[in-house]
Amino acid sequence: MRKLIISTVVGVILIFGSFYLSGVISDSKKNRRPRQAKVVKTVFVDTVKNGNVPIMVPANGNLRAKQRVELYSEVQGVFRTGSKLFRTGQEYSTGQTLIRIDSDEYYASVQSAKSNLYNLLTSIMPDLRLDYPDIYPKWQTYLNNFDLERPTPKLPETTSEKERFFISGRGILSNYYNVKNLEQRLSKYRITAPFKGVLTDAAVTEGTLIRVGQKLGEFINTGVYELQVAVSKTYGDFLKVGKKVELFNLDRTQSYEGEVTRVNARVDQNSQTITVFIEVAGENLKEGQYLEANMEAKEEPEAIEIDRSLLLEDNQIFVVRDSILDVISVRPVYYTDKRVVLKDVPDEEVIVSKALTGAYAGMLVKVYDPNKSEKAKS
Repeated sequence: MRKLIISTVVGVILIFGSFYLSGVISDSKKNRRPRQAKVVKTVFVDTVKNGNVPIMVPANGNLRAKQRVELYSEVQGVFRTGSKLFRTGQEYSTGQTLIRIDSDEYYASVQSAKSNLYNLLTSIMPDLRLDYPDIYPKWQTYLNNFDLERPTPKLPETTSEKERFFISGRGILSNYYNVKNLEQRLSKYRITAPFKGVLTDAAVTEGTLIRVGQKLGEFINTGVYELQVAVSKTYGDFLKVGKKVELFNLDRTQSYEGEVTRVNARVDQNSQTITVFIEVAGENLKEGQYLEANMEAKEEPEAIEIDRSLLLEDNQIFVVRDSILDVISVRPVYYTDKRVVLKDVPDEEVIVSKALTGAYAGMLVKVYDPNKSEKAKS
C-alpha cells in the first residue's frame, strides 16, 4: 500500500513537472519573424486641365507611284538595242528612247506613199497655174517645202469652194491623210519616256520578237508617290482635300509630310471605310514602301487624353483625394491602340498618370514629388 502511494505521488509530480518545463521552454523561444511594416505606395499624378484635343486617325498603306505607264506594243517587229539596256532599275530622262522596234520595212512603205503624194502634187501644178493663178503661189511654196525625209507638212487651207473641189477631185486629200496615218503608225515603232523615271518591270530583252498587244514593261516617276489608306466613315467628312498629313516609316526613324489629294465618295460596304489618297514626295521613298499616317480628323473640345491602360472597367479612372485613391466616371469619345480621349473630367482634378499595380478605391498612397527626389539624389 505504501509503495502504491509513493508511485502515485511520483507520477503526479512528473506530470506537473513536464507541464511546467514545457511552459518554460515555450516562453523562452524568441519570435524571429519581424513585424511587416505597412507600405504606402507612391503614385504619379497629373492635374486635369481640359482643352481642345486633336483627334488623330491612324492609317497605313503601301506607296504607289502617282505617274506610271504600262508599256504595250501596238506594232510588231524585232526589239533593237538602244543607248541604254532595257533592264529593271534603269533610269531614263524625258523624251529618251525606251524601246526601238525594227521599222525598216515599214519605213520604206511610208516613203513610197509620201513619194506618190509628191508626184500627185507635182501633176496638178500646171493646171493650177493656168486655171487658178491666184492660189498657185501657195501650193508652189508647199511643194518646195515638201521633204521626203521629214514629216509631211499640213496642206494649205482652201479659200474657195472651187479650190476645195479641185484638190479633192484629184485625190490630194485622201493621199495626204493616208500618208499621215502611215507616219503616225511609224512613230509607234519607237517608244519614248513621257517623264523622268525608272523602269520597274522589263518583260522583254533586246533581240526579242515583239508582237502586237504584248506587254513590254512598266515605267514610273520616282518623284511623287501616293499612299492609299482606308479611314472610318465616322471621320471621313473631316478629311478634306489639301489637309496636311504626317507620315512615318515602319521603324519610325524617318517622317514625311503628305497632303490629301483625293477622297473617294463611295463607302466600302464591307468595312464601312472611305479610301483617302495622300500625296508625298521624298528622295529616299520607294515604290511599295510601307508607311503609317496620322491624320488630324477634328478637335474634341473640353477633353483630355490619357494612356489607355489608366481607363478602368465601367469607364472609370483613379483620382487622388487627401492621399486616398478614389474613382470617378468618365466618358470616352475616341480610342487608339495606346491612348484614349476622355470628356466629363472636372478641371483641377488630380488623376493618376501611371498605372499602379494592385490599386483599389480607398487605398492609402503617397503622391510622387519630383522636387524631393532631386534633393535626395543631390
